[in-house]
Amino acid sequence: MTFTERARPIFEQVILDYHKTDHVDTAMNNPYADGIEADLYRKCWIDTVQWHLEDIIRDPQIDPVEALAIKRRIDKSNQDRTDLVETIDSYFFTKYHGVPCLPQATINTESPAWAVDRLSILALKIYHMREQVERPDASEAHRATCQQKLNVLLEQQTDLSTAIDQLLADIEAGRKWMKVYKQMKMYNDPETNPVLYQK
Repeated sequence: MTFTERARPIFEQVILDYHKTDHVDTAMNNPYADGIEADLYRKCWIDTVQWHLEDIIRDPQIDPVEALAIKRRIDKSNQDRTDLVETIDSYFFTKYHGVPCLPQATINTESPAWAVDRLSILALKIYHMREQVERPDASEAHRATCQQKLNVLLEQQTDLSTAIDQLLADIEAGRKWMKVYKQMKMYNDPETNPVLYQK
């Protein structure tokens, strides 16, 4: 079983679990105790909650105080998401650390975990686009347009899964070498954000 064949059902499970209540304050109930499966579940849970926070904050009638609170929550969610991507990359780095690189080995433009991050988001896009396709109150034209978009998303999911699995196979075989860079986000750090350190 490839890595994406393990990851995709976990992402789908998360989205279904969230929609049992469909509420951004629902507590996560991770069925995996530890390991990469637990990290993948937690990663997609963060993405799923944030997806719905992004919907809420776009309400033109939202109270400005509530909007600011949600914006701060989204900022924290983004930091949590980044931290978890780095945790998943550490899993890959540890797993493939001893693999000798071939002389012609190259580095990839993104780390495996950032590609997995996109796969998690894609699962959310597919779920919600399918909702639009099946919306009984939507026009036939709307559903047809959404079906076309869903078809593209499903193709993209297949292509991205193939690319991730190929990247991991290349790393395992020494054709690619893996290097992890920390994101070093500056705006969350009171030592590097001038609005914070100049106060």
